[in-house]
Amino acid sequence: MRRFGIYLALIFAAMFAVAAQAAPVSIQLGNAVVPLNGPWKFHTGDDARWASPDFNDAQWETFDLTPKAGAHDGDVGLKGYVAGWNARGHRNYSGYAWYRMAVRVGGANSGTLWIDGPAAVDNAYQLYFNGHLIGDGGGDFSRDPPTVVSIQPRLFALPRNLWHDDGNALSGVIAIRVYLMKAGTVPADYGGIHIAPLLGNEKGAGDHYRGQWLQTFEGYVVDASEGLIFVMLAVMALCILPFDRGNSFYVWAAIGLCLAGFARGNQAIFFWGQTETYTEIVLLRIVLADGLVFGAFAMAWRAAFGLRQERWSAIAAAALTAGYIVTRFCSLYMVSSHLWAGASAFFLDIHQAVRLGLLALFLYLAARGAMRRETTAWIGVAALVFLSIGLFAQEVGMLGVQGIWFPFGVGVSRTEYAHAVFDVLMFAYLLARLWHFVPQGRVIKKAS
Repeated sequence: MRRFGIYLALIFAAMFAVAAQAAPVSIQLGNAVVPLNGPWKFHTGDDARWASPDFNDAQWETFDLTPKAGAHDGDVGLKGYVAGWNARGHRNYSGYAWYRMAVRVGGANSGTLWIDGPAAVDNAYQLYFNGHLIGDGGGDFSRDPPTVVSIQPRLFALPRNLWHDDGNALSGVIAIRVYLMKAGTVPADYGGIHIAPLLGNEKGAGDHYRGQWLQTFEGYVVDASEGLIFVMLAVMALCILPFDRGNSFYVWAAIGLCLAGFARGNQAIFFWGQTETYTEIVLLRIVLADGLVFGAFAMAWRAAFGLRQERWSAIAAAALTAGYIVTRFCSLYMVSSHLWAGASAFFLDIHQAVRLGLLALFLYLAARGAMRRETTAWIGVAALVFLSIGLFAQEVGMLGVQGIWFPFGVGVSRTEYAHAVFDVLMFAYLLARLWHFVPQGRVIKKAS
C-alpha cells in the first residue's frame, strides 16, 4: 500500500506539472487587434529548442506585459510601455532571453492573421511561431553576437498553414528571442520587451502598425528639423565671412552648427532607418561629434566676444574637448571591459569633471560677452545661454528641471525646446552682425 501510494503521488505530481504549463490565452479577434500582454513565460539564456511549441515551459517564470493606464515610453511617447527585466529580478543581466506564449484564437476568418512586433525592445529580437522563424527586429542575428540597429515597428504575417486548426479555433505558440548588448550603467527598467506585440487581422494589425510608425516619425521630426536648421545657420555664417574675413567666429560657428546639426539629425536617421549600428552611432555621434561640438562653439564665442588675445581659453577649449572624447570613449563597456575592474566608473567620473570644466568655460564666455555694451553682444550671450541649456542637459537635469514633455502625446525634450530658442537667437545674432556691414545713409533710388 505504501508503494502504491508513492506511485499515485508521482502520477498526481506529473499531472500537476502538465497542468502548470501555461494554458493557451483565448482570443476573440473579430475585426480588431489584441495586445498580447500575457501571461508570458520568461527565461534567460538561449536554446533553439525553446522555439518549439512542444517545449514544456512550466518551470519558467511568468512575465506580465500589461501596461499601467496612460503608460508610454520616455522618448517619443509610444503607448503601452512596461519596465524591462532589470526591474524584475534580473538586474544587470545581458545576453539572450526568451518569451513564450500559447494562444488560441476563436472566430478567426479564413484569412491570414498578423502580428505587430514589439515596438520597444532592448536591443533586438527574433519572432518564432510554432517553431518557425517569422522575422526579426533591431538586429542581424546571422552574427554572434548580433549586430544591433534601431528598433522599428514591424508587421509579420502568420500564415494559416502554420496554425493548429481543430475546427473550432486556431492555436499556436509565439516565442520571442531577445538579445541585450552588454553595457556599463543602464537605466533601472532596462532589458527585454517594453511594449507587448499585438495580434489581429490584416486591417486591425495594419492600422496599429501604421499608427506606431506615425508616432515614431512625429517623435523624431523635431530632431530632423533642428538638424536642418543648424546646417542652414552654418551656411548663413559662412555667407557673412567675406564681409569680415579677419574674424574666425564664422568658421568656428559653422563647424559647431554642422556638428550639432549632424548630432540632432542623426537621431532621426538612426530611428527612421537602419543604416547605422548601435556601435557606430555611439562612436560617431555620442563620443566624437558631441565632443567636438563643445570645442567648436567655445572657439566661436571666444572669437565673437573679442577674446582672441586670451590664449589660455583656446588651450582650455582644446584640452577639455580632447578630455571629453577620450574619457567618454574609455568609459564605454566595449573599451573599459578590456582595461581593469571599475574602469568604466573611473572614466565616467573624470568625464563628468570634464563636462563641468566645459560648463565653467561657457559661463566665463557668457560673462565676458555680457560685459560688452553692444546690443549685438547681448543677443549673442542669450544665444549662448540657450545653446548651453541644450548641450549641458544632464547638468540642468540635476537641478530638477523636467527633461521631456509630451504635448499631444509626442515626446519633446528640454534640449529640443532650448535649441529651438537658440535657432531664433542665432539667426538674429548673425543678422545683427551682418547689419554692421550695410552701408549707412545710402538711399537707393527707384529706377525710372
